[in-house]
Amino acid sequence: MFFDHTIADIAARGIILSSAGLCWIIFLVRIVGLRSFSKMTNFDFVMTIATGSLLAGAAQATQWAGFAQALIAVTGLFLVQWVTSRIRKRSDLFEAAIQNDPVLLMKDGEICEKALQKERVAKSDLIAKLREANVLEMGKVRAVVLETTGDVSVLHGDSLEPKLIASVRDLTSDG
Repeated sequence: MFFDHTIADIAARGIILSSAGLCWIIFLVRIVGLRSFSKMTNFDFVMTIATGSLLAGAAQATQWAGFAQALIAVTGLFLVQWVTSRIRKRSDLFEAAIQNDPVLLMKDGEICEKALQKERVAKSDLIAKLREANVLEMGKVRAVVLETTGDVSVLHGDSLEPKLIASVRDLTSDG
């Protein structure tokens, strides 16, 4: 691509192509917006992983066509995410079809064993998240939510506004 199949060519391709690919992604983020890598939904998470994979492919391209194809694929991902986010804002039905519900893993100091089992979360992982959130007393934990992105939110304190967990699936009340 740059030099005759030498170490210099390998180094140049790695540095130049990865830099150009990264600049292209930054350009797209500037156009589409910061939400591109927000991780607000499972769709966003997949977008982030796929973009990273395509950037790696672009950096390893041995021909210009492969490099261009990777950058066009990244552009396609950004376009699909942009369109999807617009449709999600307008359609609750579409939103429900593509988005998982967050799940309550703990409520009012009690661990929801059924939720842990269904979501394949180990109790030791839950306890680690409680420590990470500086929980000092289990009784002060109002809710622990497994978010749609796989993140865990720990809500602790003296009270909890019901609005904060209104859309969270509670398996303790399922029959």
